[in-house]
Amino acid sequence: MAEKNEELKQTEEAKQAEATEATEKPTQAEAKEDPVAKAEAKIKDLQAKLDEIEDKYLRSQAEMANMTNRFKKEQASLLKYAGQSMATAILPAMDNLSRALEIEVDDEASKQLKKGVEMVAQNIEAALKENEVTKIEALGKPFDPTLHQAVQTVPVEEGQTPETVVQVFQEGYMLKDRVLRPAMVVVAQ
Repeated sequence: MAEKNEELKQTEEAKQAEATEATEKPTQAEAKEDPVAKAEAKIKDLQAKLDEIEDKYLRSQAEMANMTNRFKKEQASLLKYAGQSMATAILPAMDNLSRALEIEVDDEASKQLKKGVEMVAQNIEAALKENEVTKIEALGKPFDPTLHQAVQTVPVEEGQTPETVVQVFQEGYMLKDRVLRPAMVVVAQ
């Protein structure tokens, strides 16, 4: 009996081995199709990878173009307003020169001194204009909060229009289209 059990056991093992070989070994038809299927799967995989890499490439190209455009805009803005700090620093000196020119003088020495101050003021004004720094016209103009800073209001008198500038305490200046300093004004209301 032990021999029969041994034979049965060997027979079952042989059948299992044949079944395993049958599932593992493809038929001749399957063997012919298998390389094609593998190649097609590999092609699909490679195509997916190519599409992914191409997408990344296009996105990086677009990002580089955006960065270049942003850099050019920033550079143009910096160049456009390059003299802003210099002009802002000169404005108090212009105010002092204007105040000095408002003083009336009688003697010859004072007149000569005033003439020299006037020439300096004209030279600075010319240099500012050359660099596109201009005074903000305020007197008699309608009040504009983007250009004027109202420091006082007065009642409207005869011949005045409401919401107009009737007096300028301090001149305002612009650099191209940017306000460097608003004009300090009195507004009629």
